[in-house]
Amino acid sequence: MTVDAYIGLMSGTSTDGVDGVVARFEADGGIAVLAHVSRALAPDLREALLALNVSGPDELHRAALAANELVGVYAEVVDALLASAGLTARAVRAIGAHGQTVRHRPGAFDGIGYTWQLNAPALLAERCGIDVVADFRSRDLAAGGQAAPLVPVFHRAVFGRPNVDVAVLNLGGIANLSLLRADGSIAGFDTGPGNVLMDRWIARHRGQPFDADGAWAAQGRVDAALLAAALADPYFALAPPKSTGRDLFDAEWLNALLARHAGLDAADVQATLCELTARSVADALRRHARETRELLACGGGAFNGHLLARLAAALPGVPVLTTAERGLPPLQVEAAAFAWLAMAHVERRAGNDPAVTGARGPRILGALYPA
Repeated sequence: MTVDAYIGLMSGTSTDGVDGVVARFEADGGIAVLAHVSRALAPDLREALLALNVSGPDELHRAALAANELVGVYAEVVDALLASAGLTARAVRAIGAHGQTVRHRPGAFDGIGYTWQLNAPALLAERCGIDVVADFRSRDLAAGGQAAPLVPVFHRAVFGRPNVDVAVLNLGGIANLSLLRADGSIAGFDTGPGNVLMDRWIARHRGQPFDADGAWAAQGRVDAALLAAALADPYFALAPPKSTGRDLFDAEWLNALLARHAGLDAADVQATLCELTARSVADALRRHARETRELLACGGGAFNGHLLARLAAALPGVPVLTTAERGLPPLQVEAAAFAWLAMAHVERRAGNDPAVTGARGPRILGALYPA
């Protein structure tokens, strides 16, 4: 039996669910996705994971149990992927399991900091009978890097085009850019909030997990003063390499911002938070990638029509497409990236790029948990 397929599992900053793909990779960088499966996280698990974004009592105990439950969802996704693709576990070389980021503080506190992806990879290997590669970020961090974003190397392999500058925008909870330059070099960084603030605001006011197609934001009016105050956060002016997460753009950040701009209509706040995502991305492209000729969106935010329209308005002359128009649907991209990173680990190839993360050099990423 040929053992050449890889599985990638991703649960992102939005904490809404798990995406998984099983894929094969070609020597020329091509990818064939054999199956894609998504599973929503149970509300109690989602709340447990979100609660671990901040300090609280009995954290180690709660984190261990949440990791076990999360891996239960991962295992269900793996079973569904194998069934959908008509494969057995023996046909899969390895699973790349990213885990759930609950803290991300590179360089903080002691000059090294930490990044914590909640996971139980040994349990996943035991459940699935397949080698698992996990803990992708810690080696880049140990080498002085931001440990994020890790997907630009994969984006170059799949979306890079000779002699054309292309940008790939992942619109998860946090937005990150991969800058794929015409000469083959890459850069990448987190631009700031993607969906995280919009999701939090609509949950607070309408009890919905996200703003479907940006319909509520489209009903509001952008408040110029609120937008200017949000864009004044020092993070946006930092030069890459840089990365961020819920550690910065959280409820406390949003509440402090709104405390200085009280009395706004809730829909206007939502419209302004959507504009914040669009403007921060557009500003980053103008500052660091003026030659960009195409912007490809992926992640859950790629289905937010209003957000994509605001991006297009902020970037005149730059076509704003989704990755589906370049062969890979938006919800498959990140999971496919971690399948690719698992392959890179197995083949003893570097998975990071120091130009992106700021690490001291290329490093083999991840730790292997044999079946």
